[in-house]
Amino acid sequence: MTNASHSQTPLTATFKVKLNDETVSIDTVGQAYRFITNPGAIEWMEFRSLHADAVSALGSAARNAMLSVQATAALRALLARARLL
Repeated sequence: MTNASHSQTPLTATFKVKLNDETVSIDTVGQAYRFITNPGAIEWMEFRSLHADAVSALGSAARNAMLSVQATAALRALLARARLL
């Protein structure tokens, strides 16, 4: 099984998120997975359902690159709802 956090599968969009006056660029499944699963500045509990969908979609895209469109959409929904876009 592929570890999603190490996946180099490209997303269909590049996300630029600004946190603590620093811009983070997210353009691969692995970067996105690490961003939303590592404890940090963002508390995802408020967006639990969208977060779970994004984690699942990114895990699936890590195993099958054809699912990167769905992973990108799930990540976009989470980041938009969290007002990070």
